[in-house]
Amino acid sequence: MKIYNTLSRQKEDFNPTETGKVKMYVCGPTVYNFIHIGNARPMVAFDAVRRYLLHKGYDVTMVSNFTDVDDKIIAKANAEGVDMATISQRYINEFFTDSDGLNIMRATHYPHATVEMDGVIEMTQTLINKGFAYENNGTVYFSVEAYKEYGKLSHRKLDDEEAGSRVEINEDKRNPLDFVIWKPAKEGEESWASPWGNGRPGWHIECSVMIKKFLGDTIDIHAGGTDLVFPHHENELAQSECANGCQFSKYWMHNGLINIADKKLSKSGGNFTTLREIAEKYGYDVIRFWLLSVHYRSPVNFSSELLEAAKNGLDRIKNCYRTLNEMIAANQSAPCRDELCSSSSMFKTEFEEAMNNDFNTANAITAIFDLVKYINTHLSVKTAAALKNELSQLCGILGLLTNANESSSSLQSDFTAKIESLLEQRTAAKAAKDWAKADAIRDELSAMRVIVKDTKDGVVWHVE
Repeated sequence: MKIYNTLSRQKEDFNPTETGKVKMYVCGPTVYNFIHIGNARPMVAFDAVRRYLLHKGYDVTMVSNFTDVDDKIIAKANAEGVDMATISQRYINEFFTDSDGLNIMRATHYPHATVEMDGVIEMTQTLINKGFAYENNGTVYFSVEAYKEYGKLSHRKLDDEEAGSRVEINEDKRNPLDFVIWKPAKEGEESWASPWGNGRPGWHIECSVMIKKFLGDTIDIHAGGTDLVFPHHENELAQSECANGCQFSKYWMHNGLINIADKKLSKSGGNFTTLREIAEKYGYDVIRFWLLSVHYRSPVNFSSELLEAAKNGLDRIKNCYRTLNEMIAANQSAPCRDELCSSSSMFKTEFEEAMNNDFNTANAITAIFDLVKYINTHLSVKTAAALKNELSQLCGILGLLTNANESSSSLQSDFTAKIESLLEQRTAAKAAKDWAKADAIRDELSAMRVIVKDTKDGVVWHVE
């Protein structure tokens, strides 16, 4: 299995730090609003990664955080006249509604920034003691010049960064690129006591602290959007490696961004769309399928046309699955020993080859479509159970078909009732000498693979 590592800018063989176990961290949302469609991409992409690792037998510990202290949360709380926790908990609840809708497996841990203040203060003090951070007027800054490898993740060189072009000049800093670890509280906002005065953490330190607490000093996979590579992940890496004295993460995975009309999706850009709004129109399962239809590192355009195409593609798979279920339910199909069933395993091989190559879900979905085509060509009572198992397994790895798992008893009842209704209509048509209608009904039954025979004792039927 190979993973593209942002740190090395190449695909590398996947070898976790501990045999058979994977420690994985995905940056979570800042909880001040409903999540947008851009937030959904890393959720879906790295859920698929996790599911495939589980399929391959790894024991995966997954951590995803909630940033529940932030200027935007404070501003919203002040505007509504409530405390910060009221705002953050409201949108944490809404996050889980969307996350469950997308069929995202729950993380092993969901730490909150506000709960980890002791760890933030401890790591900040460690960085000061080791000479990697300094305090000035109640603000603690990380010194990028003290860490000679700063920029190795984003592949930026300090000498190439022009002071004031990307970073606001601040006379309290020794270097314009130095970033805040701890900042003093403003009047009227929630704060925590520290050796540097009452305040709250900077954005980057919270992730370093939560990773250390829940996953240890070195993890296997750190993931998020490409917009987080710099400065967020670069700063996380610097803090953690300086504080802990060891490698922070073996593999860095970053998903491409979502564009609308080829422009980056963002609130500031005025093209912000909540996931909830889109799900109400198309369904969460269609959104998940659409996002997985493109390799996670590639940018993806958002449009109604693309979502409609995704819906049609997902419907093809659902219809195939439903046909398999109906046939099994009506005939109590036995496991297949036919050579056709054995040959269907080639699609699993195709699927795994795609996923082993940097989790290429787009090619994995192509393998599923190839299997669907094969099923539609070779389906029979004899093969149905085995082919259903094959389709279910591959779709399950990607978290698809969550709405297609109707019970066999319900399917059998519905399928049988439909057949019997058509047979009654055919009998009535024949009695009225409406041979065209009777033949049309017989053709419809034939398309359902229902074989009808007229005998002296009445009509008998079975599924082919």
